[in-house]
Amino acid sequence: MTKYIKSIGLLVLAVIQFSCSNNDSSDTPAVDPPAADDTFIRASDVSYLPEMEAVGTKFYNNGKVEDMLTTLRNAGCNTVRVRLWKNPAFGYSGFEEVKNFAKRIKRSGLRVWLTVHYSDHWADPGVQTTPEEWKDLSFEELKKAVTDYTEDIIEEINPDIIQIGNEINSGLLWPQGNLIDNEQQCIAILSAASATVRAKAPDTKIMIHYAGVNAGGTDWFFNKMKTIDYDYIGLSYYPVWHGKDVNQIKTTIDALGKKYSKRVLIAETAYPFTLSYNDFTNNIVGEASQLISDYPATPAGQKAFVMAVRAQVKASEYGQGFAYWGGEWVAFKGTQSKSGSTFENQALYSFDNNALSVMQAFAKE
Repeated sequence: MTKYIKSIGLLVLAVIQFSCSNNDSSDTPAVDPPAADDTFIRASDVSYLPEMEAVGTKFYNNGKVEDMLTTLRNAGCNTVRVRLWKNPAFGYSGFEEVKNFAKRIKRSGLRVWLTVHYSDHWADPGVQTTPEEWKDLSFEELKKAVTDYTEDIIEEINPDIIQIGNEINSGLLWPQGNLIDNEQQCIAILSAASATVRAKAPDTKIMIHYAGVNAGGTDWFFNKMKTIDYDYIGLSYYPVWHGKDVNQIKTTIDALGKKYSKRVLIAETAYPFTLSYNDFTNNIVGEASQLISDYPATPAGQKAFVMAVRAQVKASEYGQGFAYWGGEWVAFKGTQSKSGSTFENQALYSFDNNALSVMQAFAKE
C-alpha cells in the first residue's frame, strides 16, 4: 500500500540508534518463543515502533505504560512483521535498526516476519523504485546485488519468515524487474533471492506478496510465480481498495491454495475504530462510504472486522494466518502535525495511546 512519507532530522536518528541498542540489552531475560504447535500466524506490523519510541512516545494497556511487544504477546500475537529498506534517507527501517529490533522481538518471545522492500523507501503496486546504490547496475550485477543483500539479511537478521518484495503485483526493482515489461528478469531476481534463503536458512519460510483478493488478479499473478521456490502466499486486504466482500477472502485462499499447493495469509489488513482524526494529516480512511456496512467505525466494529478476516482465513484448509498493518501508527508527531499519521484512526490504540479491544483478535484459540 502507499503510505505517507516522513522526514526528520539526523539528531533524532542518533537517538533512535541509542534507543534500539538499549532495548536490546543482554541483561533483559528472554521470553520463551511461541510453542512449535502454535502455527496459525497472528501478527502485527509495528515497523514505526523504534522511531516512535525514540521521540518518547508511550503506549498504555488498561491505563498503565506497557511495552507494545508485551501487550501484543500477552494478547496472543505470536509474530511481529517488520519492513526493511535498503538505504533509507534518514535511517528508519534501515538494516541496523531492523537488525536490533529483530533481536528485541525475539527476546520478547515473538517470531520475526521480515518484509524486504528491495528499495530505499516504500514499495507497493504503484512504486517499486530500485535502490539508489543499485540504479546503474547491469541486470546480472543487479541479480548479484540482490543475492548478496539477501544473504546478509539471513545471516545477520535471521527472520522466521521473509517476504521477498512487498506487494509486487507488477514486479520489483523497476524497470529491470518489472513483471509486465521484463517478466523473465523479474522471475530471475525472485528466484535468486529464494535460492539464497534456501541455501542459508532452509527452515525460514519464504513469502510472495500480492495486494488484493480478486480471483482474476491473484490467479494471473501467482501463475507467473509458479517456477519460484517459496512457501507462503501473502495477500493484502483493505476494504477501501480491495472490495467490501469479506467472504472473498476464503474463496480466494481456497482457490490459490488448491491450485498452487501453498499456505495463504492475509499479510496486511486494517480497519478504523473512528472516522475522526488526531492530527492534521489526512487519513486514508475517513468517510462512511469507505466502510463495510456490517462493521461501523467504532472499537467494537474494528474488532469485529478483524475477527471476521481471521475467521475467513481460519475457515480455509489453506489458511495460515493474518497480520494487522499500522497498529502502532498513532499521531506521534502531535495533534497539529501535517506530516504525521494517515492511519491513527486505524491503529490498535486509541487517541490517548491505550490498547483497544481489537487486541482480542490475536487471542490463541
